[in-house]
Amino acid sequence: MSAEALRMPRSEFGRAHVHAVAGCYFVASFAALGLPPYLTEILPELGDRDARWAGVLYVVPTVFGALGAPLWGRLADRFGRKRLLLRAQLGLAVSFLLAGWADSLATFTVALVLQGILGGTFAASNGYLGAALEGPALSKALTLMQGSARAALVAAPIVVGSLSGWLSPHRQYALLAVLPLTAALLLAALPEPAPAGQRRREPETAVAKAPARVSLRGLFALEFAFVFSTVISFPYLIELVDERLPGTSPTLTGVLFALPHLCYLVSALTVHSVFQDRPRAGLALGFACIALGLAGHGIAASLPALIAVRLLLGAGLTLGLVCLSVLAADCAKGRSPGRMFGSLELFSKAGAVAAGVTAAAGSVRYGPAAPVLIGGAAAAVTAALLPTLLLRTRWSH
Repeated sequence: MSAEALRMPRSEFGRAHVHAVAGCYFVASFAALGLPPYLTEILPELGDRDARWAGVLYVVPTVFGALGAPLWGRLADRFGRKRLLLRAQLGLAVSFLLAGWADSLATFTVALVLQGILGGTFAASNGYLGAALEGPALSKALTLMQGSARAALVAAPIVVGSLSGWLSPHRQYALLAVLPLTAALLLAALPEPAPAGQRRREPETAVAKAPARVSLRGLFALEFAFVFSTVISFPYLIELVDERLPGTSPTLTGVLFALPHLCYLVSALTVHSVFQDRPRAGLALGFACIALGLAGHGIAASLPALIAVRLLLGAGLTLGLVCLSVLAADCAKGRSPGRMFGSLELFSKAGAVAAGVTAAAGSVRYGPAAPVLIGGAAAAVTAALLPTLLLRTRWSH
């Protein structure tokens, strides 16, 4: 088959398809991102009166999602990315229904385990996009996917809180199961990307001469370090704000929490245009902003100071996410996308779990400022090690 013929299935995949995938991820992630903050209200209904298991259960879907992501990625390469993406959405729906109707802590825990194992919509969506797109088109699509995640992270807790007046967060799991079901119906209308055996490949000589801007191992290490240094600041931010600014309203605290994510939503596509040809410089700048922003959290003692450091963290978050998307698109060329993005998700979730455990331990021992200082130190060390991690290696298969 000619190279022109192999390109045809990919050229049929347009902007509308990318927006549909991102929109479906946004819809399906509402329960996954909006309900965990309410575990302290859910668990007393299930017999855990003091919600002692909230911290553990918060990371259960992440842990099992990390373990399952590489396997689902390999199966997507073998049996079809669209099929496995639909499986992920339906898996979320099943786990949400079980969580919503659970009448014991054990059953609810099983539901969260199944959410991690059967879900994985982010990795599945990225694998689907990676099979249909490449280069700048893929990195822009990945940037849009991160925008969907940020938008859901901002909006979902607000919606869940608004609904809790007439339906408890526990029962909202069952109600919100309709969202991944709806996403699955919408995704069913999308085309299947070219099978792995028909993906367009450059001639071997061209592939051998095309240097990557980062090794695959380097990308995994950077993903872990980035997620660790940013996520570690999330769990105890509200406690930190209450300590620094006593009497702050919950609304204002929520706005402060959302500021970095809002920065991404406002500026991500512009940052992509500026740094798509220089992702290494953007990533170095991003880690520097994260380090400075988190260090600033440790000394900020006024509302203007907190706003400033949250915006600085937002700049680093945006630069890091966008440039990591560019590097991931770079690494995806010539590789099976399901396997690569599944493995990348493993390291991302591992970073989140490590951040949660470290934040809990640091906060108990040293107070609510400890997580942001640890995260800032991790970002500074990563920035110093970037020349080592960002190795120019040749494509490998």
